[in-house]
Amino acid sequence: MMGNRTNEQWIAQYATSHTHPVNRFCHTLGIPMIAISLPLFVVAIFVPHFWMIPTALFLVGWIFQFVGHAFEGKLPEFFTDYRFLFVGLRWWLAKMRGQA
Repeated sequence: MMGNRTNEQWIAQYATSHTHPVNRFCHTLGIPMIAISLPLFVVAIFVPHFWMIPTALFLVGWIFQFVGHAFEGKLPEFFTDYRFLFVGLRWWLAKMRGQA
């Protein structure tokens, strides 16, 4: 599914489209918001009216992504290769460790 690239190669290519400081900041906030929203949608199945929280996190997280790319002046990588949807969280983790 991820081709013949290593994790490091995917992150390095992802990083080339995320060099502007505003874009990096927006992704630093937006990626975990989206990631946290996904398991919360499962919780929302069992908790009445809870769906508003993961929905808000998901939408605001994606808004951050697109605002950041407006500053970057580049389209998100996943427009050319859907597999980059699976790289963002790995890039964020590498960034938090000082590796991206």
